[in-house]
Amino acid sequence: MSSRDDTGPGSSDPEKPGPDTSSTAKQPSIIDGLQPQKESPDQTSPHDIAQRDDDEKQYPSGLSLALILTSCFLCMFLTSLACRPLDRLIITTAIPQITEEFKSVTDIAWYGAAYLLTQCASQLLFGKIYSLFNIKATFLLSLLLFEVGSAVCGAAPSSIVFIVGRAIAGLGGAGMLCGVIAIFVHTIPLHKRPLYQGMFGAVFGVSSVTGPLLGGAFTSKVTWRWCFYINLPLGGVAAVVIFWILKLPARDTTKLDTKTKLKQLDFYGTALIIPATVSLILALQWGGSIYTWNDKRIIVLFVMAGLLFSGFILVQIFLPKTATIPPRIFKQRSIIAGFFSTICMGSQLTIFAYYLPIWFQAIQAVSAVESGVRLLPLVLSMVVAMLSAGALVRHIGYYTPVMIFGVCLMSIGAGLMYTLQVDASSPQWIGYQIVYGLGAGSATQAPNIAAQTVLPKRDVPVGVSLMYFGNFVSSAIFLSVAQNIFNNQLLHRLSPIAGIDPESILDNGVTSLTKLSTSVRMPVLVAYNEAIRHIFLLALVLVCLAMLGALSLEWRSTKKSHEEDADDETTGKQA
Repeated sequence: MSSRDDTGPGSSDPEKPGPDTSSTAKQPSIIDGLQPQKESPDQTSPHDIAQRDDDEKQYPSGLSLALILTSCFLCMFLTSLACRPLDRLIITTAIPQITEEFKSVTDIAWYGAAYLLTQCASQLLFGKIYSLFNIKATFLLSLLLFEVGSAVCGAAPSSIVFIVGRAIAGLGGAGMLCGVIAIFVHTIPLHKRPLYQGMFGAVFGVSSVTGPLLGGAFTSKVTWRWCFYINLPLGGVAAVVIFWILKLPARDTTKLDTKTKLKQLDFYGTALIIPATVSLILALQWGGSIYTWNDKRIIVLFVMAGLLFSGFILVQIFLPKTATIPPRIFKQRSIIAGFFSTICMGSQLTIFAYYLPIWFQAIQAVSAVESGVRLLPLVLSMVVAMLSAGALVRHIGYYTPVMIFGVCLMSIGAGLMYTLQVDASSPQWIGYQIVYGLGAGSATQAPNIAAQTVLPKRDVPVGVSLMYFGNFVSSAIFLSVAQNIFNNQLLHRLSPIAGIDPESILDNGVTSLTKLSTSVRMPVLVAYNEAIRHIFLLALVLVCLAMLGALSLEWRSTKKSHEEDADDETTGKQA
């Protein structure tokens, strides 16, 4: 392993060129005739292979690499347990006990929203910070924030303190998400990275299954506070490994003093994007629940969000030298296509994962826990597909065809789930989920791989943070859209049914359906099914739109030769 200096604050050695950044030259896409870039694995010369093997000596290997990656995956597991857009998190089963102890039923919405607020608001900022400051130190600071937030939640004497802890943890979680990719870039060669990116995605799938189970076990056997205390020893182990073993190469920015780095931060953009994100998330959280959508407070929040986001875009355009998202990044076609695909895929995946359990509980009259179990075909097929897609991309070098195949399969699965009826059999809902899950697992990691392939190393944290930001915010937006479609459709279809109160059924949720008389229960179930199918139709439209982004991705190979890497680094510095 070569000498590396990114071991803590204050590093000052000059940057050594990395082996696997990519150029920004225009490449043909599937739209230009389904012709990939000329380079291919078969055309790699023995000389290039020898050079690439020599370059890989710069990267950790063996036990060091295994420990670093295990620590990164552990951190991702903890953050995905802390908050998922689907509420499939570790505190789900603990919320009844938390609200009972704090007498805080009215604060339930904030237990998830507080984390999401700070995570979304700071995601882009962390991308910029990682591009300027010491990666290792920033990651450890993010992990510390997450641990402090977890400790505050575990020891919280009141609901307010608990919410503050969730907000602190969300801030740390945003930094950890971006930091893991930044570490990947400097510890794994580009041509090997898709496989580990697949493992990275699989961690989120596993957490969606184990989160509620762990939460239930801690709540019933010990106390709900251990849902948060458990993060402390696990995060501590990861911190020790990262601190002692991770050694990253120096970069150009390590020669700069702190004052110079601070001047390169986008203070104007940050001052706009944070309140813009907070306003949008608050409007989506409060609209339709605490306040009506036409309430003046909700309208003001949406207007503020729109104005602030517009101001942020203008700052990025007119102050490019310090921009959070430099214009050169958005001039890259694969970034635009990947961002659009991420918005569409993340939103529709959230819709299915949120409303499929509701369909199971309402139509098949199963418990919340059982509905989670019935979601296993989707989750497990996604995990298998993520790992398989990562291995395939590593082998062939191209992620674009894998993403196109995944989106096609996902569209078929979404269309099949749109056909679900009240009398759907087990083979139907299991098979439909498997088809959809295989497609989702194949496609969802491609935008992140594209960002790592087409951008120079220094811009990768910004590009990846942009993908995460689009995923989280769009999921929150379309989940609110789906909720409104569901409410309106359900009320519309329940109104003609005699002997029921539509508003009462809507307010009480699926628990009220089992109490209905036999004469009205089937018509109500049909109404519920049709309302949910309209939401699935929205998801189907979104996944079809994702195909536009998939078709627009450039055909870039992750198998880069030494000469190309050197050119890429030069191109990146000139951008």
